Amino acid sequence: MTLLQRIGYYLGGFAIGLIILGFFLNGKKVSCAYGPEARVLKNINSKTIEFHDYISDSTAIRHILKAGDVNFSKSETRKKPCGIFIIEGDFKDEKTEVTVKNCDSIATIIDFKKRRINTIP
Repeated sequence: MTLLQRIGYYLGGFAIGLIILGFFLNGKKVSCAYGPEARVLKNINSKTIEFHDYISDSTAIRHILKAGDVNFSKSETRKKPCGIFIIEGDFKDEKTEVTVKNCDSIATIIDFKKRRINTIP
């Protein structure tokens, strides 16, 4: 068997494997959260999220919790019993910072700050 035939068999089997994998995972919410930031965001989004009464912009908070960046240097990740995480991101030309108290079964939004991004025309 030549090298070209081996490569052909390998690529054929690989393609069949991808098709079978796509068939089994079709329609399921499968994600690969390997990094610490992705794991924290996935953990927070999998819980019931509680808002304080003074927080009014829940759509911005939901967007930041899905696509924001966790600032681990400002966060208190090992605080007992619940870790405090600072999540930053942009939403409608505003820098947004959300402070989340992440407990075992519930995530509570503690603070929400917005500031306008200066855009120069």
